[in-house]
Amino acid sequence: MSKFGAHIDSILATMPDAPGIYQFFNKASQIIYVGKAKNLKKRVYSYFAKEVHDSGKTTILVKQIEDIRYLVVETEQDALLLENNLIKKHQPRYNVLLKDDKTFPWVCIKKERFPRVFTTRKYIKDGSQYFGPYTNVKMVHTLLELVGALFKLRNCNLLLSEENIAAGKFRVCLEYHVGNCLGPCESHQSESDYQAAIKQIREILKGNINTVIGYLEELMQQYASGFEYEQAQLIKEKIQMLEQYRSKSVVVSSSIHNVDVFSIINKEKVAYVNFFENYKWCHYSDTHLGDA
Repeated sequence: MSKFGAHIDSILATMPDAPGIYQFFNKASQIIYVGKAKNLKKRVYSYFAKEVHDSGKTTILVKQIEDIRYLVVETEQDALLLENNLIKKHQPRYNVLLKDDKTFPWVCIKKERFPRVFTTRKYIKDGSQYFGPYTNVKMVHTLLELVGALFKLRNCNLLLSEENIAAGKFRVCLEYHVGNCLGPCESHQSESDYQAAIKQIREILKGNINTVIGYLEELMQQYASGFEYEQAQLIKEKIQMLEQYRSKSVVVSSSIHNVDVFSIINKEKVAYVNFFENYKWCHYSDTHLGDA
């Protein structure tokens, strides 16, 4: 048994070689540190593998650890998002980064008659739809560029009510003349036509993008056939980004609150159970099923 005690040793011995989030607790059962890992077992064990760490703060941290809790997730991106949320929620003493109001970007479909679609780092509960957050900012820009290329949406903040449009309060701007907007401000585009585009954009943001990828693949072939290889490469990179985006994160939801969640994974005679009780952490535990 190590100097950290049987409890810590038993947790370290049963931790999986999988990506996830870990939390360190002190003797007062307070969260003092939240971290993410590509490999939970290797990362958490590294804290206890040596007497003195390169950072004095880490050495002091390890001496205060009385309990460890962790959660296995599907991908490193999920771990990154969950770490971000938990640090902001609990403000652990030994976490220096991610404590401020900075966060990962969302894509917002604004709640308004002709909805705008844009990226934001502020989540406002005004009835708008938010997708994300995204750990890859380049991916967000790729999605918005794609949306802009496939659908002609307005980017102005005019109040396009039926009354204002009927009264002729607005005139089409340069975006209309260069083909980036279809002019709903002067009734050149109907609300139903605009909403049809928004519906397709929602599907893309939800990850239902097979049709869009097919479109891009055809476009890439057209560029390649016309010997426009640079353009074809740019389209190929966008397809690759969208392929990554298709694996939608399962960690963060902007609409689900105050729920209990559990999962069970069966492996022959062992069952692994994860349990969230209103976002309270529990140990990742195993239960032997016995002979069937």
